[in-house]
Amino acid sequence: MSKTARHELVVLGGGPAGYVAAIRAAQLGIDVACIDENPRFGGTCVRVGCIPSKALLESSHLYEEAKHRFSEHGVMVGDVEVKLDVMMARKKKIVDTLTGGIDMLFKKRGVTAYHGRGKLRDSESVEISPTEGAADDQPTVVEADQILLCPGSVPARLPSVEEDGDRIGNSTTALSFPEVPEVLVVIGGGYIGLELGSVWNRLGSKVIVLEAFDRVLPGLDKELGNLAARALKKQGIEMRTGTMVESARVDTSQSKPCTVEVKGGDPIYCDRVLLATGRAPATDDLGLAAAGVQTDKRGFIEVNENFETSVPGIYSVGDCIGGAMLAHKAMEEGVVCVERMAGIASEMNYDVIPAIVYTHPEIAMVGKTEEQLKEAGVEYKKGVCPFGANGRARTLGDTDGRVKILADAETDRVLGVHIIAPRAGDLIAEAASAMEYGASSEDIARTCHAHPTLAEAVHEAAMDVDDRAIHTA
Repeated sequence: MSKTARHELVVLGGGPAGYVAAIRAAQLGIDVACIDENPRFGGTCVRVGCIPSKALLESSHLYEEAKHRFSEHGVMVGDVEVKLDVMMARKKKIVDTLTGGIDMLFKKRGVTAYHGRGKLRDSESVEISPTEGAADDQPTVVEADQILLCPGSVPARLPSVEEDGDRIGNSTTALSFPEVPEVLVVIGGGYIGLELGSVWNRLGSKVIVLEAFDRVLPGLDKELGNLAARALKKQGIEMRTGTMVESARVDTSQSKPCTVEVKGGDPIYCDRVLLATGRAPATDDLGLAAAGVQTDKRGFIEVNENFETSVPGIYSVGDCIGGAMLAHKAMEEGVVCVERMAGIASEMNYDVIPAIVYTHPEIAMVGKTEEQLKEAGVEYKKGVCPFGANGRARTLGDTDGRVKILADAETDRVLGVHIIAPRAGDLIAEAASAMEYGASSEDIARTCHAHPTLAEAVHEAAMDVDDRAIHTA
């Protein structure tokens, strides 16, 4: 016998968009429930994406430093050994802590949590098929005044790549390899492929990246993308750009268990294959048609400026509506959406959404690239500071990289900032804040920056926009 519950707002999906929206709604006094099919809230980002990948990136980076860089500091460690099981256990502990933290926040704020596969029954109710973690008395139908769809995204698939979830898999698979593969082929030279490729390269794999475009990280500012490719090649990652993959399959008849066929080239035999060709909206089997919610031809949910779908009272935010597939973009949309539901005049600025690639050096960007400004016919000035001129970078022994600031030639307003450097992901926050407030490069240049810090490179680049940099020739 089915049990029914009712809430003012039901959030379908407990990832960054969903759990943040639910907490903000509860803060605003809305009776809110959040439904997720996984035993822990947090979505792809916390459970099998952003957080675990960064845990492995940090661990593998320390291993690389211990092997090759500690001696420069007079720290002699002898033979360094990787214990993959310990590394994976650390990753799991971090994920468990953060997902547990979401449970705690839900309880503190009064968000009702349901575990199950949620599916729209109509425009005012969601049917729940209970999954692991569901309470015995959990309802199977939840009615709501308003529904917020936050199903997120899934790894994109290629028909010619025969994924088995073991030897050939996606980013989730690559987070939990049981051993370090001797040869790893990464299909896709975007941020996911290069981050996970970096992890296994540092741990001892021969990593071959296959990218269909003429360069890796094709969405980046071209100058920084070229610098990133150069750095990663120097670290031992093999880049094959302009390469079309025709097929990938498990083939135990060869010397290696996996075979990758490429157009116009010899087959590549490897131990494992990582398919990292982007992400697709997770909008299948949500009951969208039953409720009348429209999607575009790629499966993204169509919304208006208030994030409302084609059905009044049903909203959607995050990866499933398109745009930048970034956790922080999804979080911000979740906050703005529920604040507008509550009558707050909240705004979303899509021109100031930072993005980060957590390779080493890190790559971070916000705003327009040089290529975009040229295409739009916008006149701009450029200021650059190489990290070789930064005292703090010298003390870290990490001087590869630069900061580039692009400012409007007439108004001096900052239009884009691009950084490739150690901790670039932290440095980009200053640039994003400055751009959100409409700052000029002069504003940044006139702001006193602490010394010695990596952030001084941002200051120096801002001064260079007007050709008055102090520490660069």
